[in-house]
Amino acid sequence: MIHGMSTTHRRAPGATQRSAAEVNEEIRALWLRAGGTLSGEQRREYQRLVLEWASATPRPHWHADSSKAA
Repeated sequence: MIHGMSTTHRRAPGATQRSAAEVNEEIRALWLRAGGTLSGEQRREYQRLVLEWASATPRPHWHADSSKAA
């Protein structure tokens, strides 16, 4: 049954990280399969995906210039 199949991608150790867009697509697919209500297992998968998405999301590099007085 395709509806119940997981789209989880398992990467081999040393494989490159997926982009935030790729992970976001998997999150959307999870919600669609779940019909808006996550089971316990789906909730755990969602939490894992959100953490993966957060680590893949580019962060701005803040550079504090300590040579300037406040």
